[in-house]
Amino acid sequence: MAGPSVSVVNACTRHGGGGSPTTVVIDDAVLTDDERHAIARRAGTSHTAFVDTSAADVPRVRFFTSAGELTNCGHGIIAAQAVLLQRSGGTEHRGRQFTAGRTFATTAIRRRDGIEVWFDQGVIALPDGGDATGDGIIAALGLERTDIAADVRVASPGTPRLLVPVRDRRTLLSIQPDYDRLATECRRLGYLGCFAYALSPTAGTGAARMFAPAIGVDEDIANANSVGCLAAHLLDTTGSGTIEIHQGDGLQSPSSVSASATRTADGIVARIGGVVGLSAPHGP
Repeated sequence: MAGPSVSVVNACTRHGGGGSPTTVVIDDAVLTDDERHAIARRAGTSHTAFVDTSAADVPRVRFFTSAGELTNCGHGIIAAQAVLLQRSGGTEHRGRQFTAGRTFATTAIRRRDGIEVWFDQGVIALPDGGDATGDGIIAALGLERTDIAADVRVASPGTPRLLVPVRDRRTLLSIQPDYDRLATECRRLGYLGCFAYALSPTAGTGAARMFAPAIGVDEDIANANSVGCLAAHLLDTTGSGTIEIHQGDGLQSPSSVSASATRTADGIVARIGGVVGLSAPHGP
């Protein structure tokens, strides 16, 4: 019997290149969690999305890394939706996805340089008090307080992470974390990881690096959910919640994620987008 369809795609590419290699498996609930974890460990990518298309019109998607299952993965959502559009043979699809107990809207559109995907992230919690808990993480990043441009902020679309603004791009690229110490601090505080960023003088753009050794990903080439969190934070603090963030330059795989945050009666929500470069499917 043939195994499940497995594709490796580059999520959140920049100018047609780079992006975060992401494995997408059409699972349809035939695999056990041990089998999913084993596939994720040997896939050679930071994240693996398992897509169950057997449930009517709303695919269910779960995510695994080498360390185990994740509640969510933004660039994994983008990758999964691109693969679904590619498999359908269509040029555009507006649908929904079920992940982490939530059904949300998705859009996938075929472009010359890949497939552009957008999804609704949902409400982002922005609790106060992150600055009081950030010293250990700042030290684990190898930074001093003088390297920090403003208050750090906890942001959570379901799993909290620490947003760390640094003075400039040079400071950002110079970060050399103590990954063991950072993983310990993140586990102690209940954080997925930390998202260090530097905003450009020109509004609406910036660069970032996502460190998440506590979940087995020392540095992420693209972390879409954290870009949505940053957009929510910027809307809350500056009134402008539209941003394009570049990541992955230090990993020789440049990526780009866009996000736009808006206020609703339920709180600040974000819409996140990126372009996916596709490759041929292969066996597990």
